Amino acid sequence: MRFVTTLAGSLVLLAAAMGGAPAQTTAPAPAGPTASGPVTAGPVTTGNLASLCGAPLSEEVGHVSQAFCRGVIVGVGQYHMEISRPGGRAAIFCLPTPTPTLEAAQTSFVAWAAANPQHAGELAVNGLLRWAAATYPCPTARGARR
Repeated sequence: MRFVTTLAGSLVLLAAAMGGAPAQTTAPAPAGPTASGPVTAGPVTTGNLASLCGAPLSEEVGHVSQAFCRGVIVGVGQYHMEISRPGGRAAIFCLPTPTPTLEAAQTSFVAWAAANPQHAGELAVNGLLRWAAATYPCPTARGARR
C-alpha cells in the first residue's frame, strides 16, 4: 500500500509540474519534464518515456519522472500479461526467471531507446513492447506459445 501511496503522490507531483502547459498542435517535444520547464501536451512517445526513465535523481523532478516511467513500464507489463494468458493473444515477450528488477528493466529500456532512435517518435507503449520483445524473447521451440 505504501508503494501505491508513493506512486500516487509522485503522479500528483508530475501533474503539477505539467500544469499550465499550453495545448500543443504540433508534434510533442522529445524531452520530459525538467526543473527548467513543464512537458507540453501530446502523446507520450518512446523518446519522451526514455527521457523520463533516464532523468537524473539529482534534478528537481527526477524522482517524479522516474516514478512515472516505472508506472508506465508496470502498466504495459501487466496489460501484456493479461492479454497473453492461455486462450488469449500470443505473448510478445517472455520474462526470464528470476524476473529482472524494475530498476534493471528501466535502465535496459533507456539504453535500448538510445541505441534505437528511429523509434523515438512512436507511442511509448509500442517502444516498450519493441524493447521487451528484443530483450526478453519468447522460446521458439516447436509447439511453444509465442
